[in-house]
Amino acid sequence: MLNNTPPIQDQVALVTGANAGMGLATVRALLEAGYRVAATDLHTEQVASSLAAHGDRLACFVMDVSDYAQVQTACDQIEAHFGRIDVCVNNAGFLQYANCEQTTPELWHKTLRINLDGVFFVSQRVAPGMKARGFGRIVNMSSYGAKTGGLSPLPAYAASKGGIISLTFSFAREYAPFGVTCNALAPTFVKTQMLTEQVSAERQAELRQKIPVGRFCELEELAHSVLFLAHPLSGFITGEVLDLNGGLQFD
Repeated sequence: MLNNTPPIQDQVALVTGANAGMGLATVRALLEAGYRVAATDLHTEQVASSLAAHGDRLACFVMDVSDYAQVQTACDQIEAHFGRIDVCVNNAGFLQYANCEQTTPELWHKTLRINLDGVFFVSQRVAPGMKARGFGRIVNMSSYGAKTGGLSPLPAYAASKGGIISLTFSFAREYAPFGVTCNALAPTFVKTQMLTEQVSAERQAELRQKIPVGRFCELEELAHSVLFLAHPLSGFITGEVLDLNGGLQFD
């Protein structure tokens, strides 16, 4: 293994938005790969109960990523419990379907607070420790919509996810000399409860037809991509945005 790289079984991964969907799938994948995992969310009952078999390799913490003070407190608790944070997966997010004319100031600010402020607050908190130890992985969850505006008009969501890409580039450049990488994923539609609850069956069928592979991204596929970017041997990859789009091109 490369210098300054702790074995995976000694590493601690922080996952935000961990109680369902992509976050829960990511926590599961990290645990199965051997990481110790700090799962954070507004509520953590589901992740705690569904992955209880992993014992003390999983610990759950309440964190509102849009609240700077809560981020500091939760990360302090994680470091007190596990001793370190080596991998940070910024997954927590918010999406409400609203086009330009439907987007209220309240919706705009809520989307930016959770999706963009949260990524910055958490990354800013964990990066110095990674830098001091000479190793770290930050993986941010962006979106196909960040590059294209999305297949549906979602200005607040697209803007927040575009900001995540810029933050990814900035953190990658600043921390590259210290063994810390920062990359992002840009999935199109992932098969989550958010998708099934907010998008009609008819619209889902239309969207699948636009994707060359003919389906949505599976949760396990997204989690696998997180594992790849978090892996110790991915240290020569930083400042990249990995597209998970099933062949859907950016028009």
